[in-house]
Order: sequence, then structure tokens, then C-alpha cells
Amino acid sequence: MAKKDNPPAGSAHPFARLQALRDTLPTTKPERRAEDFPDTPPAQGPERVTLRLEAGPQGEARTVVEGLGLGAPELRDWLHALQRGLACPGSVEGERLVFRGDQRFGLPDLLLRRGVKRVVHG
Repeated sequence: MAKKDNPPAGSAHPFARLQALRDTLPTTKPERRAEDFPDTPPAQGPERVTLRLEAGPQGEARTVVEGLGLGAPELRDWLHALQRGLACPGSVEGERLVFRGDQRFGLPDLLLRRGVKRVVHG
């Protein structure tokens, strides 16, 4: 018996309503927008940031970005752009950006493209 890919509207298919929501879900693929990560970085940007791998409260790995020297609104903008670029959840903790997992290999390129002059692993 052949399986139907697209059930008719109003059918008793248990997941029919979820198909419409699929496009609204966050993606697991990095999204590198040109306005977030230009090919030519802006002239103004933080001089130096430090990337550090830490253990979270439950022992999970977290990557911390320190030294951006930005205000709260700019930190949130950077957080959202980097979350899209990494396809990874993160948060602002004080003046630091914290991302889930080990992101030390993906973050330097994204930070440099946003205008950071130097990225140091610490």
C-alpha cells in the first residue's frame, strides 16, 4: 500500500496541522545574513575579545565571549546575530555572551566579520 505524502485538507492525519508550522520553527542550520556578517568588517568594533570554554551549572559545556565593551541593546543585537550564525542558543549574562556547547571554532570568524579586531582564546 502506497503512503500519501500530502494528505487532503481536513483529513484525519494527526500531523496535518503541524505542516503549516514547520516554516516558523527555528532552523538547525546556520543563517549568515549579509547585514549581520558583512564581507568587509566595519571599521569600528571591539579591539579584543576573549573566548573561553566553561562548565555550566549542570556540567554542560558553555562558550563565553568577554570583552565586547558594548551596552545592553548592542549586546542583545550581537547575541541574536551570533545565535543565527551559529544556529545555537545563547544568553547575555552581565557583559558576557554565553553560548551552549563548544563554539570556539565557529565564533572567531563571525566575531571578526562583525568588526572585532582580535580574538583571544583564554
